[in-house]
Amino acid sequence: QVQLVESGGGLVQAGASLRLSCAASGRTFITYSIGWFRQAPGKEREFVAGIRWSGGITYYAYYADSVKGRFTISRDNAKDTAYLQMNSLKPEDTAVYSCAGGGFPAGRTYYYRPDEYDVWGQGTQVTVSS
Repeated sequence: QVQLVESGGGLVQAGASLRLSCAASGRTFITYSIGWFRQAPGKEREFVAGIRWSGGITYYAYYADSVKGRFTISRDNAKDTAYLQMNSLKPEDTAVYSCAGGGFPAGRTYYYRPDEYDVWGQGTQVTVSS
């Protein structure tokens, strides 16, 4: 049974940086695709970034327009962990951030919808003050 555990959230001022971690257990991580989502109070969960397995040891990263150029998704397969580096944080980035996993087949299809992922972490709060 796959489990995902996030960490790294917190309270920061606008312009600061945070790095979120998503530690996976229970399956082979190298072929597992990870997505980061966030949900602010009163809003729907939205896609932030994804890193999908495309075959072999190749991965593709993709981002929501709202975070492109500020956030970077990465992974360390030796540690079974994915990361979301968030720079130049803005108050509108305030939300609960969750990582999600999907055992998608090799390829370049990008997955943006929450219902496409089958395993979720518990979430971590990110609060950005102005």
